[in-house]
Amino acid sequence: MLTMADIKYIKDLSDKKGLSLREISRITGFNFRTVQKYVDKDDWSKPLTRKKNSKSVLDSFAKTIDEWLEADLKAPRKQRHTAKRIYNRLSKLYKDEFTVSYRTVARYVAEKKRKLYGSNESYIPLYHPAGEAQLDFGMAEFVENGIRYEGCYVAMSFPYSNGGYIQAYKGTNIECLLQGMQNIFNHMGRVPTCIWFDNDKAVVKKILTNGEREVTDAFNRFRLHYGFESNFCNPDSGHEKGHVENKVGYSRRNMLVPVPEFKDLQEFNKNLLIECDEDMHRKHYLKDILIKTLFEQDKKAMKPLPKAEYEIYRLEKVKSDKYGKVNFENRKYSASPEHAQRELFVKANAFNVWILDDQYQVVQWHNRLYGKQKESMKWEPYLVLMSNRPNAIKYTGFFQQLPQTLQEYLSGCDYEQKKATLRMLKKMVANSELETAVDAFNYCVQKGIQDLDSIWARYYSMVFANAPIPDIVVKDEIPCLSYEVNNSIYDDLLERGLPHA
Repeated sequence: MLTMADIKYIKDLSDKKGLSLREISRITGFNFRTVQKYVDKDDWSKPLTRKKNSKSVLDSFAKTIDEWLEADLKAPRKQRHTAKRIYNRLSKLYKDEFTVSYRTVARYVAEKKRKLYGSNESYIPLYHPAGEAQLDFGMAEFVENGIRYEGCYVAMSFPYSNGGYIQAYKGTNIECLLQGMQNIFNHMGRVPTCIWFDNDKAVVKKILTNGEREVTDAFNRFRLHYGFESNFCNPDSGHEKGHVENKVGYSRRNMLVPVPEFKDLQEFNKNLLIECDEDMHRKHYLKDILIKTLFEQDKKAMKPLPKAEYEIYRLEKVKSDKYGKVNFENRKYSASPEHAQRELFVKANAFNVWILDDQYQVVQWHNRLYGKQKESMKWEPYLVLMSNRPNAIKYTGFFQQLPQTLQEYLSGCDYEQKKATLRMLKKMVANSELETAVDAFNYCVQKGIQDLDSIWARYYSMVFANAPIPDIVVKDEIPCLSYEVNNSIYDDLLERGLPHA
């Protein structure tokens, strides 16, 4: 049933703009007969008819539904009952006694929610030309290499076709946002003509008095490179990009449940793009045509990709502390002891952090930290320094930052043992994290094993046990001698015979 705002919109298109019924049907998406009904209608007085109170099959279950919905008032918005969830719970709770249809439950739940939360506002339907997109962040958890992240995902939807793509990230910073957009552009091979955004602080620095937006430099450069137009919703007016908000929820329910677990986020994102492609092989909710077919029309209206690939990164000037560490986004990253108390640069994208010297040469690199991670330490350059002065390490700040197991082991070593241990540690951290080396030391020390060869053997079995053994390849220049079998050489043995015992 159409709202009065919808009806007025139809009447204005007919009376004020003189559009035909078919043009109005195409613009609004409403059925031709529906448009004709309201264009031709003359009497708009509202008849008063007494409603008949008839007994419903749902009456015996209404009290239970009411209790659940009223309890939802204290629950987080995204963890409240949907009509589908209530229907499933009732079916499970009452089993054969429950014979009510889902449609009946849904109608009752919708009416009850209107009473509890207030009626919904109505909005004039917006016209969505082909080639335009909407963009928003959604929140979702995922597990990478056994570590759970309270992450997010960039959702880009295309209202004309109802297509869309998502890309998962560990943060909502500008680098993650732009990387998600770039991945989607590259996958489509096209760039939307215009993209609608909300007023996220990663994009918008300030809303000006005339309604214009002062955007961040990073976003502006990206926008100029790809050549798309940007529109921004009015504050607290999420309905202006309601399509992508619906897509955010749809994508979470259909692609991120159960909580995804994977080894590499970037590979997972590649698979998400393919899954989004496959999701378009269904009919449009209104136009009775495959979303994939409509999306091809979307892409035809879009712009081509620019010839040059855009490099997404942030560059910040920092100063290292006395340990050669820098602070970036309230997280610590190690550079090297030689770069202690010096001015350096941090270059960061969505996944990595590089520490650069004043000539922009890479000093060290790290995986970018997110969530509860507060510090990333690359020990190799520090272990090199300590191995050159093994007797002095106990009095350095670096020694105090080593795990307790290594401090205790090194304290019990003489000069040569310390030197050899530190060199072996350097070799270990070049192939794995320091934690793996500590595990090897812990395992051996608990069993009373102190010699370095045994500790290295334990470490090697942990890191390289499953490494493939390459085939031995014989080089072409090695000569291959021909050999002919000559059985006559055995004749002499047969003639002489074997000696008797």
